Amino acid sequence: MPKPSIARATAPETVWLAGGRHVGPAPQEILRENLRRLKADETIHDFLEAENSSDPGGYVFEARWLVGDAVTVRARLTTQGRGSDGREHAAGGSRWTLVAEAERPWDPAWPSPATMFWPEGSEVPWDHDIVAGLRLRDINPLPQEDKALRRLLKEAGQHSWSINVVIHEAMTTGDSGRLPLARLLPPGLRHRVVEHRAAPEQFQAVNWALYDLGVRVPRGGAVILPGSPARRGYDEQDHTVRSVFLDGSEPTELLEKVIRYAALPWPLPEAAEDALTGLRQDWKLLTLEEARALVAVYAEALDAMTKSRDQYREATELAHAALAEVRELRATASGAHDTPAGQDGNPLHQLTRTFQRVAGTVRGRRAARDDARDRETSAGIGAGTGTGTGTGTGTGTGTGTPENEPSKGE
Repeated sequence: MPKPSIARATAPETVWLAGGRHVGPAPQEILRENLRRLKADETIHDFLEAENSSDPGGYVFEARWLVGDAVTVRARLTTQGRGSDGREHAAGGSRWTLVAEAERPWDPAWPSPATMFWPEGSEVPWDHDIVAGLRLRDINPLPQEDKALRRLLKEAGQHSWSINVVIHEAMTTGDSGRLPLARLLPPGLRHRVVEHRAAPEQFQAVNWALYDLGVRVPRGGAVILPGSPARRGYDEQDHTVRSVFLDGSEPTELLEKVIRYAALPWPLPEAAEDALTGLRQDWKLLTLEEARALVAVYAEALDAMTKSRDQYREATELAHAALAEVRELRATASGAHDTPAGQDGNPLHQLTRTFQRVAGTVRGRRAARDDARDRETSAGIGAGTGTGTGTGTGTGTGTGTPENEPSKGE
């Protein structure tokens, strides 16, 4: 019974994604040094380095730069430790995954994100494909042994993230025909294409190997492998070139078909989907404005938590006070029949007064706290000074004869 196909998310138009291997030592040192140089040259705005939490031997590098008409690109490269699983140990080297996302659909004419992390020269062996034995930016002659040839093309068709192009040489080529196709591609595709070359005598063997992938290569022509799963809209006839002249001239038809194939919707492999999720959800390289906005959000959340805590404490105090009064009323309720006439011995009235008293206390505390906050807020807004002087004088005279003063003649 065939297994049901799994619906995969497709790569967004704004995303550039590639994977490969660095077969030399200490890839993190090479990445770190190159990123520092690119930042000093202002090729990139900034970068950040962190440990790979999912792989103790791996690293995470983030970088940000501008392309085209001030379009911001964010990119994230992760490396894995050597020998983290059986396949990687057999292939050797450290696997890397690079995903970049722009603010608008990706233009192949933009610089390759790979050159924003890795050195462009050929001295550093970072440009090996995920599938062992294949290299980006170079020609990969197919193995002479039939079983090895079939195994390699099967691995490339099922596991490689790159665009795999198989070219059959109709005749032995000279030096001019031994130049890789990648040098003629737009910058954004140069590190996403693997070029396979079949010798003239391998025509039957290569098509026998391609039979499992459902395609054929014409004699002296080329075919682009569909990938696994095949890209949506892929058609063998549309991605086959009948004749490719390997004389140093530009294979225009083949280049155009590679560019069209790269624009087809790409069902993402699971690891590629995880890489895109990591870029969007675990991004840490913030701009100054983003950092300030994040601080403001944290401050608002902290203030809301503080207010909620105060309200909870006040409600708790009110509940405890009311509970204490209820307990007291229970103790006195049993003697309510002994209450003298004219006294208010109704427990309900006493409980009501209790709640009013406690609530008044809580409201008073809240008002005092709000006043204190208002004073703190307005303390630095402004200050005022004032002086005043005043003087006053008064004089008065008066005469009179008291009633009890003896009159003259008495």
